Amino acid sequence: MPVISQPFTHTGLTTGAKLLYFGAPGTLPADLIAEARSLKLEHVSPDALVHQEICRRTPLGQKAAQAAAHGAAVPDSTLLAIIRKWFWGRKPDAGFLLEGFPATLLHARIFDEWLEAREEALTGCLRAPDQSVDAGRASVVGHYRNLGLIEEPATASLSPA
Repeated sequence: MPVISQPFTHTGLTTGAKLLYFGAPGTLPADLIAEARSLKLEHVSPDALVHQEICRRTPLGQKAAQAAAHGAAVPDSTLLAIIRKWFWGRKPDAGFLLEGFPATLLHARIFDEWLEAREEALTGCLRAPDQSVDAGRASVVGHYRNLGLIEEPATASLSPA
């Protein structure tokens, strides 16, 4: 099986890896996205999933569009429903690189339950170096660090593209 050569050589990632990425929006390096795609890992973000639902004019997309029209964030219940739709719609052995989710400790616990229900496990959680995170995201990073899943690569190998 292929292994990601840069910048996560030490992790031994392979096709089917299930990864979370924690970093500010837009900081996921283009070379990491390309390498993930070469391993057939789906690159997923909540923003992209919400955008797809809005474009398709689904009921969930309409709820998200209404929130945006009022200048509000997408409600948690709508966001979780959209991500749940993606999660349960994919093949169980399909790998992914999920960027920007979970954003809160509640999201993390719900996501962990989904993984457990499908008898799946995360391969790891990648964290951009030198990225400050808000209190909610810090608790998520702490949660996965306690589970031994956080990989923190060297600054030079994970700079934004």
